[in-house]
Amino acid sequence: MQSDAQSGVLRQIPRNVWVLGCVSLLMDVSSEIIHSLLPMFLMASLGASAVTIGLIEGIAEAIAPIVKVFSGTLSDYLGNRKWLAVAGYGLGALSKPLFAVAPTIGIVVTARIIDRVGKGIRGAPRDALVADVTPPHLRGAAFGLRQSLDTIGAFLGPLLAVVIMLVWADNFRLAFWLAVIPGLLAVALLTFGIEEPAREPGAKRVNPIRWDSVKRLGGHYWWVVVVGGVFALARFSEAFLVLRAMGSGVPIALVPLVMVAMNVVYALSAYPFGKLADTMNYTKLLIAGLVVLIASDVVLAHGTHWSIVLVGVGLWGLHMGMTQGLMATMVAHTAPAQLRGTAFGFFNLLSGVVTLVSSVIAGGLWDRLGADATFYAGAGFCVLTIALLLSGRMPQPAVGR
Repeated sequence: MQSDAQSGVLRQIPRNVWVLGCVSLLMDVSSEIIHSLLPMFLMASLGASAVTIGLIEGIAEAIAPIVKVFSGTLSDYLGNRKWLAVAGYGLGALSKPLFAVAPTIGIVVTARIIDRVGKGIRGAPRDALVADVTPPHLRGAAFGLRQSLDTIGAFLGPLLAVVIMLVWADNFRLAFWLAVIPGLLAVALLTFGIEEPAREPGAKRVNPIRWDSVKRLGGHYWWVVVVGGVFALARFSEAFLVLRAMGSGVPIALVPLVMVAMNVVYALSAYPFGKLADTMNYTKLLIAGLVVLIASDVVLAHGTHWSIVLVGVGLWGLHMGMTQGLMATMVAHTAPAQLRGTAFGFFNLLSGVVTLVSSVIAGGLWDRLGADATFYAGAGFCVLTIALLLSGRMPQPAVGR
């Protein structure tokens, strides 16, 4: 009976959501083939230092959340999500050949910036489009499904990278060329496979950056943004999971498979917990996810053996599956339909900036006090987020918004 109910919900999820999920899967395969090999390529082929690699990644990751605000706002003003998303995925696909031909570090930096600008452009319009086409009672399941498909791409990419490198004798540039193929397929699928919902007859364009438009987002929405920002303090970069694995006895060649393990758990859990968000109290579900993250931090703080690290990484992936679709659902339910792109843009901006700050804090603690201090600090920020949740009232689904 439970499996029948599950399949019934999946059948009710709009076709556009499935297509967007498959687009995300293909682009993640393309991106992760490159990202899983890029640090080694920079160091081994172009002579970059670890500091240079860190600076490149820091600059690249800071760009996307800033761009998301503008793309989300523009999608609200134009009343069109699809073609902004196509532009974003298109930039991501066009950046891939630059990695393959890059003769210098400067070209790699250019390619990373183009790729992250593309990610910033597509993120908020895509999430707003999911909310636009999905009935309120199915939004948790829809966001969970899209996230699951996206995460399947996140672990298929590194696996394909390992296979390519083994078969073609560590040919970085060939791997980068092959990564172009799924990127182009993603753009084609989005272009021809998605139908933009028609605007309501007589609907007027709203300028999302006017003060009265910002006020329309309302207190419930801004409460979600604040909770997401505090939560992001506990969610530092997953690069620290890789560093923990490196110090646990895992052979260097197999370290990327730790992230594959995390993404497998993430992919398997995102849809069931997204579906649960449609029926369960948001506060309780989010607190449960935070408790799982605390457990992950405690395990990783003591992760001196690879088997312990693997348990901690699995718990980290589980917390991602429990919370990522939930946070997107909360934004969708608390923002007016005409301002959803702007709402996702502001939310992603704050979360991205805070994650960058938390990663700097985590790195400082790691260098000065050791790995255990980093993960205990993450657990402490989880406790702070739980306290914030218990001190306020988390908004619940508002049907028809």
